[in-house]
Amino acid sequence: MERCTMIDVVARLGDGATAVRLEQLAETARFTCAHLGVERASVGLVITSPAEMAQINAQYRDMPEPTDVLSFPVDGPEALDWPSGGPPPELGDVLICPEASTDPLDVLVVHGVLHLLGYDHEVDDGEMLALQAQIVAAREARG
Repeated sequence: MERCTMIDVVARLGDGATAVRLEQLAETARFTCAHLGVERASVGLVITSPAEMAQINAQYRDMPEPTDVLSFPVDGPEALDWPSGGPPPELGDVLICPEASTDPLDVLVVHGVLHLLGYDHEVDDGEMLALQAQIVAAREARG
């Protein structure tokens, strides 16, 4: 039986971003959280243009070019062990620039949410990307 999850996803288009299926992306974020055992949380998704992503990437990473995904965690990995009482954790925000990647948007959402929860493919031994592939396959199988 599937657990009831209450994942609040606020999705929006940033300045100059192209139109995308925001509700489908929000559902992918919810699915990713549920797959990882996060039953209550708040997540922000922003679809950005290359110009906006380049500006943000320069500001926060000193890299003045667009990148595919930036994640800004708030409660981060602590959300995995969040107490059931009180307000839900704020995972953080995921910014996605579709034009900076050849990956489908759903893959980029999974990637960003994993980063919010503390996964980092730049320092692990492939665990994050393997988990990402597993979640994407489970999401596609579900339809």
